[in-house]
Amino acid sequence: MRAIALIAAILFALASPAIADDVATAQGVIRAQEQAFGRDDAAAAYSYAAPAIRQIFPQADIFMSMVQNQYAPVYRHRSFEFGAAQSDGDRIAQRVQIVDANGEAWEALYTLERQADGSLKITGCSLQKAGQAV
Repeated sequence: MRAIALIAAILFALASPAIADDVATAQGVIRAQEQAFGRDDAAAAYSYAAPAIRQIFPQADIFMSMVQNQYAPVYRHRSFEFGAAQSDGDRIAQRVQIVDANGEAWEALYTLERQADGSLKITGCSLQKAGQAV
């Protein structure tokens, strides 16, 4: 039993840097999209969306309009801070605490998935007022 625990600990230690790298990369993608929203750069923001999102919103301006109307705290905010993240193979879930332009607190759950080219793209974002289940 001790041997199994030791092997598991070694495997976890070896995997942890890779998971940390994936989370850091995911946070970079989310941050880049957030900054593109701040510049009103629809093309750049859209470039971080996964193919399934691009099918639903086939043009950058349509995507940007949806974000402005349905994800106002993501589009414009006072603060945007990363919380806990989980990695499961090629998928990452990243929590973000947001304070919107009016000072209200929100919790977002971003999901990302590794693409065939190795990049991570945003597959979704669930947004709830802070204190509610995401």
